[in-house]
Amino acid sequence: MAVRVLKPGLATTVQDLGRPGYYHIGIPLSGAMDRHALVAANLLVGNEAGAAVLEAVFMGPELEFTEGATVAVTGAELPPKLDGEPRETWTSFRVKRGQILSFDFLKQGARGYIAVAGGIDVPVVLGSRSTYALGALGGFKGRKLEAGDELPIGSAAATGKDGRTVARDLRGQPAGMPTELRAMPGLYWHRITEAAGNGFFSDTWKVAPEADRIGYRFKGGKPLEFVPREPPFGAGSDPSNITDACYPYGSIQVPGGTEPIVLHRDAVSGGGYFMVGTVIAADMDLIGQLQPNTPVKFVKVDMNQALAARKSRSELLGKLHNALA
Repeated sequence: MAVRVLKPGLATTVQDLGRPGYYHIGIPLSGAMDRHALVAANLLVGNEAGAAVLEAVFMGPELEFTEGATVAVTGAELPPKLDGEPRETWTSFRVKRGQILSFDFLKQGARGYIAVAGGIDVPVVLGSRSTYALGALGGFKGRKLEAGDELPIGSAAATGKDGRTVARDLRGQPAGMPTELRAMPGLYWHRITEAAGNGFFSDTWKVAPEADRIGYRFKGGKPLEFVPREPPFGAGSDPSNITDACYPYGSIQVPGGTEPIVLHRDAVSGGGYFMVGTVIAADMDLIGQLQPNTPVKFVKVDMNQALAARKSRSELLGKLHNALA
């Protein structure tokens, strides 16, 4: 069985839960920007939680099915249509051979996840089917989809049920405006003044147009003021430069001290920009659903609060599994 791509959408790629274990040699995690939504889509159609799906950004693809299948669309409110007839998001539905799946305009969020029973059966590369387009690695030929592509679909473990749905309180989407992103101050916090640190967490920022799988840029807050220093050996003269260091997933680098960039699933693993802190793991899925111009506030937390948030997010995922078991 295969799914034929009639129109690819804006930047549709194959993603699963990612490729951990290679960040130290420069290969990022990749995988879904919203992992919770990917898992929900897979469970709705009877797949393993981490099976490969399609991640569509802002605009959905148009797909023709060569065989019948069960499908679900989660994440962003990107309304699916089957032969032009509307279908619900976060709900599984049957597709017959020859039918065409397309999408209406994006209503909310940024990334939709399209799961097909059996999963997208592209080759496994370094333990994952995820696309890392910058490195032409994994996914479908290492790139985003193009018209005319034919995506192989695996054998479904069981016939997916029609009409299964995810309750709103189990979807894990951003709660409201401005979106709050919890962050811990980082190793370089001492490089900025106390007033600059307070301003970073009190300002309202907006998502800039430069927001993709590598990183999300934010603008609109006050520039950071740095503590005077003698540049260390190997660092540049700009106050935001450091001697090259590793970048954690979720780290917030601030080139020039003006516009923070949160590094995401396809991020580079190191460089010479100061990092003001790190967005906690529990909130990284939320970033994947932010559109440009969305207002955001960074909220300062400590390690205990970060661990409690991670536990809460994990419990939400457990409830999702139980609901769709």
